[in-house]
Amino acid sequence: MFTTAPTVDYMMRDERDMSPRESAVVTLGVALLGVTVLAAAPGGPGRPAARAPQTFKSGVSLVHVPVVVRAKDGALVRGLTREDFRLTENGAVQTVQFFSEGAPGEPLPLHVGLLLDVSGSMGADLSQAQTAAVRFVNALDEARDVTLVDFDTEVRVARFGPNDYPRLFERIRTKKADGYTALYDAVGMYLRGAYDLDGQKVLLLYTDGGDNTSALNFGQLEKMLKLGDVLVYSIGYLSREARMNLPQMQLTQMARDTGGDAFFPEDSRELSEIYARILDELGSRYTLGYLSTNQKDDGTWRKIEVNVTREDARKAKVRARPGYYAPAK
Repeated sequence: MFTTAPTVDYMMRDERDMSPRESAVVTLGVALLGVTVLAAAPGGPGRPAARAPQTFKSGVSLVHVPVVVRAKDGALVRGLTREDFRLTENGAVQTVQFFSEGAPGEPLPLHVGLLLDVSGSMGADLSQAQTAAVRFVNALDEARDVTLVDFDTEVRVARFGPNDYPRLFERIRTKKADGYTALYDAVGMYLRGAYDLDGQKVLLLYTDGGDNTSALNFGQLEKMLKLGDVLVYSIGYLSREARMNLPQMQLTQMARDTGGDAFFPEDSRELSEIYARILDELGSRYTLGYLSTNQKDDGTWRKIEVNVTREDARKAKVRARPGYYAPAK
């Protein structure tokens, strides 16, 4: 039985009222690599909240690694056990101390983020995207809460518990297409609010184009993704030209940086099928947790590699987050 999470609602003020530096620091609340993380502030735009701890706390917190395993034919591989995995960090074998298949429940509740592009170019396809998003949430019965991030020139964020889903659906369906595309700022705003959430975090990102107005740049956003532990699924309903250029590369990279996946449908009507595939993955994922044998607070990048050792599944494709940044003093 899920408990009702309080609704959190906050909004980025218009980027045009800030310098790029002020916007990146104040509204996103993250000093990259130096890492000062601020919790989402329901009290109003630009207001910093109390400092929130990072996901990886030296000596006490498990490093959580969601893992998807697919056979050569693309079918999900189910029924593996803890002993069927070999996990290394910078080449050193780690002992898996937490293991779960499918929805882990407590003590790792699932928090879901929905990023919805409502910029002006979405006019013809927004209705399809809204319907697919509502269907996805209705089918996802394991989430503790859902955070909706809808963005155009501005970024608006609200978190809903299951009992508040009717309000969530109303908010999704009443959005109108207008403005530019602050994609990087939207992802960064979600990451800021997700840092202090315990458990697993999955972000579904839907957009029809590249960023054209954010204060945050893509390099900064990549560092933020690698600092956190959010699993990203990118859905890019891009024009034919954009699918061959930077927007597709960046959406793919955001997914790869976190162990997620990227999809590029030819038609917005394919969204329901894509969401169904993601739901199937979430219900079949494995979660491996370990305490790193390297307890240094040196802020270095730790490379993670996961392999399946069971004889009949060794040729399966394993997808997991490529690594994480250690805490820094």
